[in-house]
Amino acid sequence: MRGDVEFGTIPWLVRLAAERHGDAPAVVDGDVTLSYRSLREVSLAAAGGLAALGVRQGDRVAIWAPNSWKWIAVALGAHQLGAQLVPINTRYKGAEAAYVLERSRARVLFTVDDFLGVDYPAELRRAGVELPALEHVITEVPHGNAAEAEVAPDDVGDLMFTSGTTGRPKAVPATHAQSLRAYRDWGNVVGLRAGDRYLVVAPFFHTFGYKAGFLAAFMVGATVYPQATFDPAAVLARIPRDRISVLPGPPTLYQTLLARPDLREYDLSSLRLAVTGAAVIPVELVRRMRRELGFQTVITGYGLTEATGIATMCRDGDDEETIAATSGRAIPGVEVAIRDDGEIVVRGYNVMRGYLDDPDATAEVLDAEGWLATGDIGALDAAGNLRITDRKKDMFIVGGFNAYPAEIEHVLTAHPAVAMAAVVGAPDERLGEVGVAFVVPRPGTSLDGGELGAWCRERMANFKVPRRFEVVDALPLNASGKVLKFQLRERFR
Repeated sequence: MRGDVEFGTIPWLVRLAAERHGDAPAVVDGDVTLSYRSLREVSLAAAGGLAALGVRQGDRVAIWAPNSWKWIAVALGAHQLGAQLVPINTRYKGAEAAYVLERSRARVLFTVDDFLGVDYPAELRRAGVELPALEHVITEVPHGNAAEAEVAPDDVGDLMFTSGTTGRPKAVPATHAQSLRAYRDWGNVVGLRAGDRYLVVAPFFHTFGYKAGFLAAFMVGATVYPQATFDPAAVLARIPRDRISVLPGPPTLYQTLLARPDLREYDLSSLRLAVTGAAVIPVELVRRMRRELGFQTVITGYGLTEATGIATMCRDGDDEETIAATSGRAIPGVEVAIRDDGEIVVRGYNVMRGYLDDPDATAEVLDAEGWLATGDIGALDAAGNLRITDRKKDMFIVGGFNAYPAEIEHVLTAHPAVAMAAVVGAPDERLGEVGVAFVVPRPGTSLDGGELGAWCRERMANFKVPRRFEVVDALPLNASGKVLKFQLRERFR
């Protein structure tokens, strides 16, 4: 299947996988095991259930739920109908999710009413946002007579939301062909294979969990084991119990496992393949992943949502310094270059055609020759390995999740005692980076970091909440009044 997936669709992939892998397990989630044959049947029944709710080709179906077989069933059901999937971050608060639903005009939302103590439908109601396009909020996999539509490779398969430097989430459409070709190549590079037991800790709402996760697994006949949350003890227990061989994740995942005092009590001999990225990788971490966790292969890479989540990857056989210090070389069919100002640009089949309904934002990052400006600064060595040295944009990465200062600052400045706020990323041993907020109080008021943290936690996903608050009399400004964030960052170098 590896050589031909770029010409198909996700429903085509599901059908072909059922034919080729039959009764082999596709998904194992607690008491539920779906073979490749039954996975297709479940997806067609889910498509029938969605059709009964009025979903038609080109409509949008959103999912706001943790990793589970149900997430996969609803996603594939939407694809069977030719509907566009809209994944929503489970860490989002109601207002953040409502914005995604409003922008995407999703007709159906699949969610859960009890995950880590959160009732998502209630969260959405509390946001108080009018969502005229949203007709149904469901908490169970819809079921009906098998249904499917004629879906073309160039049809849009999903809308993945990403924030820009302004902090406003933007929708990035990806076609079926883009996703399948990109993660066919991803699977080829990392060496994913039939029979692998793939513990997917990366959330399905993220490209790393959805496309490098279950889509890549289904291309080769691997078995997906969804993990709803990253609980280190639970993950360590699952590795020997389920004989897990593939465990991708951000660097913080491996660092957390290595820090466990009971690590040696677990049989990790089944582990074979690790894929990481999204933050700086210390070379000693790569060595310890091989020596103490037992991984034979450790691969790092670089990508962004506007490029279907992947642009460069190291290769099996690269030395540890290359794996740690670079993000590898361009994947097949993709070009990576460095502009005169040092900005990394990407061109290829994986690059988006444009943001949804936002031509101005598209024009800012995509030129007439198809080059995508990434906002990252880097360099290429003689072998074509990409080294990321800085960010042109303010974004920082918290445990693998992108955090955008403008969005956080917008929340902070809504606080009645905050006159100005500036947020920067600071190094953190466990998470890679965390937010630090510099806040200027309004005259006659006082500010407390603990109270500001609580204010933020009520209004945004936890990973966005600054870990430190510095109350200052003024922020450093240039002649035009722009905050000189490099001066703030220097405090934490």
